[in-house]
Amino acid sequence: MSRELSPRLAEIVDALPLTPRARVLEIGCGPGAAARAVAARLDTGHILAIDRSAKAVAQAEAASAREIASGRMSVRQAAVEDFVREPGEGPFDIAFAVRVGALDGRHPEAEQRALARIAAALAPGGRLYVDGGRPLREVPLPGR
Repeated sequence: MSRELSPRLAEIVDALPLTPRARVLEIGCGPGAAARAVAARLDTGHILAIDRSAKAVAQAEAASAREIASGRMSVRQAAVEDFVREPGEGPFDIAFAVRVGALDGRHPEAEQRALARIAAALAPGGRLYVDGGRPLREVPLPGR
């Protein structure tokens, strides 16, 4: 794992069922440390890191120039409860979130909107993981 990755984030990335070709959505990427660690494990796969904060997105883009240039990573400003795939953008195999308020149970209405958007963005059989397990827990998605 990268030296910039905290032990907690390293444990989370290690727990994801990544494959070299996976399409991954990170929700609430902050400065992008976990997304970069995921990108390092991808070959032909891709990670899209989203965050509602313009500042976080700018930090992630600045720190991830190599991963973005390689085509393994992209960054976008978006709130998860409003997220939609762009035209031509394929579905994701895995979505994960760490410390995301819309997915931690404190905001039930936002959580329901977020889960619906995530479900729509995932491929059939796609899975959502959030922190709070050992170290992650899988979240059931509506309509699946």
